[in-house]
Amino acid sequence: MGRVLDFPPHRPASSGRATGTNPTGKPSELIETEQFSSAVFLLARSFAAAYESLPWTAALFATQQRRLLCHAALSDYFLAVRRVGAGLTRSGFGSLARQYGIASRNTAYAFFDEALRYNVIRPVAGSRGGPSDEVGPTHSTLSMLIRWYSLHFQALDLIDGGGRAARFLMEPQRMLILIEPLAAHALLTSREVRSPGPLHAIFASGDTGGFLMDRLIAGIDPETVVGQGRLLTNVSSISSLASSLGLSRAHISDKLAAAESIGAVGWSSRRGRSRIWISSGFYQEYARAHARKLGILDDAFTEACAILASFPIKSAATSDS
Repeated sequence: MGRVLDFPPHRPASSGRATGTNPTGKPSELIETEQFSSAVFLLARSFAAAYESLPWTAALFATQQRRLLCHAALSDYFLAVRRVGAGLTRSGFGSLARQYGIASRNTAYAFFDEALRYNVIRPVAGSRGGPSDEVGPTHSTLSMLIRWYSLHFQALDLIDGGGRAARFLMEPQRMLILIEPLAAHALLTSREVRSPGPLHAIFASGDTGGFLMDRLIAGIDPETVVGQGRLLTNVSSISSLASSLGLSRAHISDKLAAAESIGAVGWSSRRGRSRIWISSGFYQEYARAHARKLGILDDAFTEACAILASFPIKSAATSDS
């Protein structure tokens, strides 16, 4: 396990985007930019494709609770690496989940055990090189995290023509050690991120429900977003949708029925035999959630670049040998 330098816990994100033009003030300002809808579709389609290709790993981010648990765990891991070169413990993870109000200790322990069972995390040597109860992300998990950040930086670059993704991918593991704790704390303590709206409460609280939202958004024609009350998707078969997400038809039907009850989705003609539409409110809630997240990640990127400029890192650690 490599050792890395420790850094100041906070630096004001005032040095400007290293390779962008600072499009992100408030989320509402970001939404109003010309290319924002293109960024939203890039994310939706990328997430939907990621789930279909790597369902077990992507499922870690499939619900709101799982996403928050992942960020809490990864943040603590990278902070531990910066301090002593060690990792995350099961008991420490349970405390984190309680501290941030994400889940009970038992739920956190079950999530931890599942991640260990499916090789999402693995045991690592202690700070002195001997056996320990500490774990860290596997190579495949780090690769997925790098991809996750890269996609969001690509989305920001699409908005303002910046080069965040290229800068990040120059030294992704070094950047992660700084960016993830900054971004995770902001995401975990943001009221707007934690409670984005009624549709997220319906979809993102259940198994892979977040990817169901991604799939519906990905199925819209981007040219129809502006000025439309109902946005027609290319989804017409609940069975196909359930199969692609690894869920039962009944589960998908229940989610859609709940969304339909508040006017968020519907059928263009015969129920179950025609294309599904989503309301403009559905799209707007989804877009606002991404705007909040993109603003947070942009600030974390800026701060990480400033720290790296002052404290160059010579090595970074992962849990794979």
